[in-house]
Amino acid sequence: MALGEEAVAVVTGAASGIGMGIREALTARGVRVIGVDRQEADICADLGTDDGRERMIRAVGEAAPSGLDLVVAGAGVSAAAFDVTVRVNYFGATATLAGLRPLLAMRPGSHAIGISSSSLYMETDEALVLACLEDDEERVLSVASGVSRNVYQATKRALAVWIRQQAVRPEWARAGICLNGIAPGVVVSPMTDYLLATAEGRERLFQTTPMAVEEPASPAVIAEAIQALAGLKGGYLLGQILFVDGGADATVRPFHV
Repeated sequence: MALGEEAVAVVTGAASGIGMGIREALTARGVRVIGVDRQEADICADLGTDDGRERMIRAVGEAAPSGLDLVVAGAGVSAAAFDVTVRVNYFGATATLAGLRPLLAMRPGSHAIGISSSSLYMETDEALVLACLEDDEERVLSVASGVSRNVYQATKRALAVWIRQQAVRPEWARAGICLNGIAPGVVVSPMTDYLLATAEGRERLFQTTPMAVEEPASPAVIAEAIQALAGLKGGYLLGQILFVDGGADATVRPFHV
């Protein structure tokens, strides 16, 4: 269904940054939004733990027994320890999307969107990416402990690959659920504030994400893209990763199509 007053959505990471921007934009449209975060949310749960994920899925089921129109897996961390990064960015996101799939299937024409990152194109450890996709969390943590390069990028790349692989499976596509991803570039948020606060930090950030535009995005820009995806009714947009990055991906990978 098109997003409106009868729609019900879940947004994880809803207490700050991109997640908060998405929650506010959807609420302004009359969507009933169930926000999930570690604190200051409708459902408080730590998606970096099995218990937190199970609690979130159970609580959402109780809050939306008639199903969901939209799930946005937006919870993520950047400057955290490698194990927290792996547990939240990949396993927390995939557990959210997979765990809430039955509620999405109750409303054909629903959408599921994972928040990846435009940094997924950066060089990273492919062994870690592949380990994530094997869905063995403890093995991934073992691999990640020996990885010195870009665990954050690896988790975001793995999430994007998971989305592409899952989206075309019958339990998603033939259930009428459109599963896609958003890859934001530099966004003003608690994740980037410490870098954007200094000239040195901005230069470092814009070297790794060389945007064609002059300024970083606000969370509202990402929310706009989410609303556009979630408003599509055709059911044919599946397994796509939409780069909302000010042209960074096109700048870095002009021949990648």
